[in-house]
Amino acid sequence: MARLRPRSGSTFSGLLLVTIGVLLLLHNYQGVDLGRVLVHWWPLFLIVWGLVKLYERAAGSRSGDPGTARVSAGEVFLVLGLLALVGIVVGVERTKDLIDKKGINVDIGDAHSFDLDAASKAVPSNARITVRGTHGDITVRTGDSSEIRVSGTAKIHSWSESDAEKLAKKTSIEIVQNGDGYEIRPAGAAENNSKIAVDMDISVPLKATVSVRNERGDISVSDMSTPVTINSKNGDIEVRDTGGDVSIDASRGDITVSDTKGDVKISGSGGEIAISSATGGLTLNGEFVGPIRADKVAKGVRFLSRRSDLTLTQLAGHMETGSGNLTITDASGNLTLRTNRNDISIENVTGKLRLENRDGNISVRFSTPPKEDIEITNTSAPISLSLPSNSSFEILADCHSSDIDSEFEASTLTKTTASSGDSHLEGKYGPSRGPKITLKTSYGSIAITKTS
Repeated sequence: MARLRPRSGSTFSGLLLVTIGVLLLLHNYQGVDLGRVLVHWWPLFLIVWGLVKLYERAAGSRSGDPGTARVSAGEVFLVLGLLALVGIVVGVERTKDLIDKKGINVDIGDAHSFDLDAASKAVPSNARITVRGTHGDITVRTGDSSEIRVSGTAKIHSWSESDAEKLAKKTSIEIVQNGDGYEIRPAGAAENNSKIAVDMDISVPLKATVSVRNERGDISVSDMSTPVTINSKNGDIEVRDTGGDVSIDASRGDITVSDTKGDVKISGSGGEIAISSATGGLTLNGEFVGPIRADKVAKGVRFLSRRSDLTLTQLAGHMETGSGNLTITDASGNLTLRTNRNDISIENVTGKLRLENRDGNISVRFSTPPKEDIEITNTSAPISLSLPSNSSFEILADCHSSDIDSEFEASTLTKTTASSGDSHLEGKYGPSRGPKITLKTSYGSIAITKTS
């Protein structure tokens, strides 16, 4: 009887089809990141392929046909074809994510605007309210009654005005009660439709606690007496005249906060940040490409990023960082900063000062004699310290491969220079006991001057 020859590659082909099918299903319904799976686990395909070939070779040897374990051209084309399919799926997802992240507007057609009205809803004066937007600007303010009032505008992109009118008739804004809270959101045709942007103007009770979430669009919140929470993926944010804490998590856009009576916490990423007249503290945690400006923050600033770690207990004046520069003026408190590749300019710190930098100049100036210790460490860049002539201090300064130049001279100060080019300055200056000043740098000079 003729022996049937097994079909080469049938086992592996079946396993591969099942695996790719399962991955695509998980991607569609469970949000599995195919790109990440392939990057980390692609060697498993080779391992499974090799195991199948070993099995087929063993089975072929027992049946007298070892050639069944050969890699066929059909298998190769199947693998390449399926990988190309997965690559297309991953590429489409990456492109969509990039468009969302960059804020590229892909709406096509003419823009048509339609007014929307939502019925008012009576709520407790201290209601917990969530505003959930998808695409469109959101404005929230307090009203003079214990109810939620919403008006809005649907902006629809379409080549046909009649088509836009049909979508507008199916678009609304709804107020839904969820447990002990209330949610305001676009409804109808606006749900998950990128052609429709719904701008919402919302009035809430004075004591209501508000949380705002928006996918794309600007957010403005004002006149709130309770804490405010904002989560934005793409759009500018403005918060002003609030009596409670402000918490912002952003991905893209500029942020402005002014005249707040609580703490301000900002995390994530984005563009420019401007904070002014805050009676609480400011906490920044993230990566922001635009300049960061802060003015008059009563309880100080805490700024943490991959590049910088700043703690400032009180800011009576101005702070600004961006484009490789960091400036702080009139900080009536302690200042601790660790950073790199920043040119630092500090003026009039009344508390303890501790700076660590690398590959960036440091300039510190005092208009009145310092009363607290000063510690400055730099690498591959100079240090400049300016003090009033009537200052009293104890100093220890070391400069590797460069010189120390000081306008302060006294018999109690000793400067030495080694043959290697290192410089050292140590001693006391002034008639009274003063703070301890420690300066250390390498491949950069130290200049100690008298404040004019």
